[in-house]
Parts: sequence; structure tokens; C-alpha cells
Amino acid sequence: MNYLVIMPTFNEVSSLETTVGDLFEHNPKVSLLIVDDASPDGTGDLAETLASKDSRIAVLHRPQKEGLGIAYLAGFEYARVHGFDYIIEMDADGSHRGEDLPALILASKSAPLVIGSRYVSGGEALGWPLYRRLISRIGNLYTSVMLGAHISDITAGFRVYKLANLLPKLTGVAAHGYAFQVELAWRFRLAGERVIEVPITFVERAHGNSKMSSAIVREALWLTTKWGLVRLFRRRP
Repeated sequence: MNYLVIMPTFNEVSSLETTVGDLFEHNPKVSLLIVDDASPDGTGDLAETLASKDSRIAVLHRPQKEGLGIAYLAGFEYARVHGFDYIIEMDADGSHRGEDLPALILASKSAPLVIGSRYVSGGEALGWPLYRRLISRIGNLYTSVMLGAHISDITAGFRVYKLANLLPKLTGVAAHGYAFQVELAWRFRLAGERVIEVPITFVERAHGNSKMSSAIVREALWLTTKWGLVRLFRRRP
């Protein structure tokens, strides 16, 4: 089976090369698609340089920044056209470690969605202050309860999807920001498909700035609440 890592980027010139090197050090047989949303810091040019030196790397340039979900959808279409079997979502800032990926790939043999989880036994997040940990924990708990998903780290962005199972679930996807991860995991749960969580060590970025914003948080809160209320009312007799 062939695996494609999709790595969205926007202003990640300081971390991209190190992240790519770490990925291939531990996973030499995967392919990589870097999806750059017209980064003004030269990330796209660096991605092209890396691709020119390694046939496992391809680059998809997008005209503007439109959100994580839109970037991933473009990557999923690339994977479909090029005949990949599995998709791996991975951040470009170094927070997702290449050494954790083999365990996710192994688990993908028995489930169509594998989530690299900070919140199952053996998982952890390094470099976060207490308030950040609380926000993440509470957000995951609220989301999982509202949706009845029973996933400890439903917001996590380090994942492996079986593409044949993923593609039918993309029609009508509403979220563009980090709620995109929530929506896709929830759709797998609604379809009755198995979701496995594998413990990982999440490492806070050493360079650059987080893409999280108040608008992204509002989108996630609003959509999760809306989906949850719809679910609850539909269950009423």
C-alpha cells in the first residue's frame, strides 16, 4: 500500500526542512505532498528546492490562504488522481514527530481512520503552558460529548486515512479551519467505521507562529454546537 503525507504550509520556512528530514528519517517509504498557500516568507520556494532533490516530494501551490480544510481537500484530490491508498495528515511546524508515524501506519491496517492522540495512555503534549492544556482538554471533551464521538483527541491533526473510505465523506464538508478535523472524524463515527487512537508525543513548535485565531476557535465552537444540537433533537421521539 502507498502512503502520501499531506503537509499544508503557510510561512513555515524556518521549520519545513527539519520537519521533512525528520519525516523521511523514520519513514523512508512514504511520499510527501507539500501544499503551500502562497506563503510570503518563501516557504513555497523552499518546498520546490526540497522537491528538486528528492523524488518522493511533490509541491502543490495554491493562490491564497483559505484555511486548513481547503488545503487538505486539494491534497486529497491530488492523492485520488495519483492513485494513493492512504493519506497522512501532518503539520509542517515539527509538532508531529516522524518517529511516531510508524505506529500510526501499522494501526491503519486495521482501521480506516487512525488518530495520533495526546490524550490516550502514553500520549502527551510537551511545551504547553497550563492554560493551553486546559483549553485543549476542555475543547476535546466538549466536542466529543456534544457529538457522541467517544474520541479522546478529536481535534488532533496527526492522522492516517484510508482514501477509499475518506472520499465518500467529503461531500458537503462545512468546516474550513481546525473544525475540519472534528467534522471528518465525526463522519467516520456516523458511518459506523472503526477509529483507532494511537499515543503520540506532541511537541510545541520551536519556530514561527501558531495559525490558531479567534475566528478559527469561533468556527469550531459554532459548528460543534450546531452539529451536537442537531444530533440531540434527531434522537428525540
